[in-house]
Amino acid sequence: MDKLAPNAALAVKTLPDAQTVTSVRHWTDRLFSFRVTRPQSLRFRSGEFVMIGLLDDRGKPLLRAYSIASPSWDEELEFYSIKVPDGPLTSRLQHIRPGDEIILRPKPVGTLVLDALLPGRRLWFLATGTGIAPFASLMRDPETYEKFEQVVMMHTCRTVSEMEYGRQLVEGLRDDPLIGEFVGDKLKYYPTTTREDFHQMGRITDNLASGKVFADLGIQPMDREHDRAMVCGSLAFNHDVKAVLEGFGLREGANSEPQEYVVEKAFVGDGI
Repeated sequence: MDKLAPNAALAVKTLPDAQTVTSVRHWTDRLFSFRVTRPQSLRFRSGEFVMIGLLDDRGKPLLRAYSIASPSWDEELEFYSIKVPDGPLTSRLQHIRPGDEIILRPKPVGTLVLDALLPGRRLWFLATGTGIAPFASLMRDPETYEKFEQVVMMHTCRTVSEMEYGRQLVEGLRDDPLIGEFVGDKLKYYPTTTREDFHQMGRITDNLASGKVFADLGIQPMDREHDRAMVCGSLAFNHDVKAVLEGFGLREGANSEPQEYVVEKAFVGDGI
């Protein structure tokens, strides 16, 4: 497993984009989240991503796109990451501790923002694995519940333990003193597994296409007039979900041309 180059952490401090790690939590042997200080000048829309990283062995910045998991009002920045033993970045990043520093380029961008969707009644968050990160931000943003009557968070992982980050976040929202009154009963959570036995199983595409999720939640099927969706996962997942959404009549949008659904194309996958 790679180690940080000697004095790499000290070298980061000489960069203007360095931020201090405030907390780290390891959810499984493959998943961890961490929080860092927020630059005073940073303004972002919930759902956007930034470039973060560390220095490589040559002392050069090694950066990857990471969705900000904290909402736009948070005083700190939260990130949720996979661990890849041989990954150029995460083989190093997974060893950070409070007090360490990372590089953060404060130029947020991304398509998973409310402005990229036409007005609607129900909003779907569709994610696999760490793709839940941008929705962790949006689920904690009051604007999400001001714009939509209902929000459905569909999250699929291989095992039950891999859903723990999302489960704890969702279950704490209603009682959260800052966001609870906005969430109320508007948020519906639909986690599923694909490998380990669980009371809800199956891929997001299958549960949408078969109508199972609608039956389980007691809600109407998707339609273009009322439903909006955001998608974040692997390239293959994004491609498959797009086909299902378009089967319901939804059209892909962007910041410059809002439509019924948007896809995050910069999601960090298993090779990081």
